[in-house]
Amino acid sequence: MLLELDRVGARYGPVQALHDVSLTVREGEVVAVLGANGAGKTTTLRAISGTVSRSGTIELDGKTLKGGPEAAAKTGIAHVPEGRGTFVDLTVTENLRLGAYTLRERSVKAEIARISEYFPWMTERGRQRAGTLSGGEQQMLALGRALMSRPRLLLLDEPSLGLAPMVVREFFRIVGELNENEGLTVLVVEQDARIALKASERAYVLEVGKVALTGTSDELRGNESIRRSYLGY
Repeated sequence: MLLELDRVGARYGPVQALHDVSLTVREGEVVAVLGANGAGKTTTLRAISGTVSRSGTIELDGKTLKGGPEAAAKTGIAHVPEGRGTFVDLTVTENLRLGAYTLRERSVKAEIARISEYFPWMTERGRQRAGTLSGGEQQMLALGRALMSRPRLLLLDEPSLGLAPMVVREFFRIVGELNENEGLTVLVVEQDARIALKASERAYVLEVGKVALTGTSDELRGNESIRRSYLGY
């Protein structure tokens, strides 16, 4: 098992946001975390990447994760947060380079070439300031930057937020290619249950900070009562 959460809790000051959340992700798997606003989806990712106060145990490849986001990054976790987080005053290429701060120059160039196989426009427009890109392009750039470090686990937080359906489909198509071609392991938080279940193999449904349901994506997608009760469609 690549990732394992065992009775993980998380809080913001006095507010308990997660209550004994347990979930697993196998290597090479795409797993979705679904739920309404305030269910604890984003907090789950923040607990994994060490950006929120947490309890319980989180293991990556059998080793307990400790410390903050820098420690998580060193273990091979890349987190694409909600809202993209691109550096708008830097160029496309400069944004990519920030994702490879631990690599040597020759390796950085090789990784940019690899990323460009999935996003050809990033080399063509490498000198363009990120703030002038469309929302979809900024989301793609945030993904490209996260991939520069060749993460063992990619955390995606609401990648469809504010994007046109066509852009969302393209984003998840590329994530699917990365999973198939490179064995990339992905844990994606998503409010759009339809597209998340289509892109993933398994899913967890959170409700007020607790795991309410889990199963294969096909099972959840095919159960009408589950769709109505938990997924909102």
